[in-house]
Amino acid sequence: MKHYELLFVVKPTLTEEEMKAKFDFIKNVVETNGCEVKAVNDMGIRKLAYEIEKYERGHYFVLYFTGEASAMEEILRNLRLTEEIIRFLNVKFEKKKEIAQWEKLAKAASDKKEEKATPKSEAPKAEETPKVEEAPKAEETPVVEEAPEKDAE
Repeated sequence: MKHYELLFVVKPTLTEEEMKAKFDFIKNVVETNGCEVKAVNDMGIRKLAYEIEKYERGHYFVLYFTGEASAMEEILRNLRLTEEIIRFLNVKFEKKKEIAQWEKLAKAASDKKEEKATPKSEAPKAEETPKVEEAPKAEETPVVEEAPEKDAE
């Protein structure tokens, strides 16, 4: 099994439901071709480095998955045919150092997703809030007024 990272950029004009449907479609294509998705990173809408198809922004997604090399041809074909995807990049990790880095990236992406899923704790109560001491006030410096400029004759 090879380790892959697939980054793709979706048009920003899609609604939230359409965006989720396109993402689910690509994820489904990856999974039906015998690959196992390890982590997903939804990076949100970001500014593109340069204009693509008259779009200055795009919604970025990153999939970390493992699978056979033969499955990549079908996955890339589907990415090329999907009109809503304006760019994609596929990276294969082969060496041990690269795979170790891939595992770190996948773990970070899955941790980030779990962090979003857990509800945030309530704000601390007034008694629990640590007191912040005010810094001593600096001596006030006198304001120096500038002399009006004389008109050159």
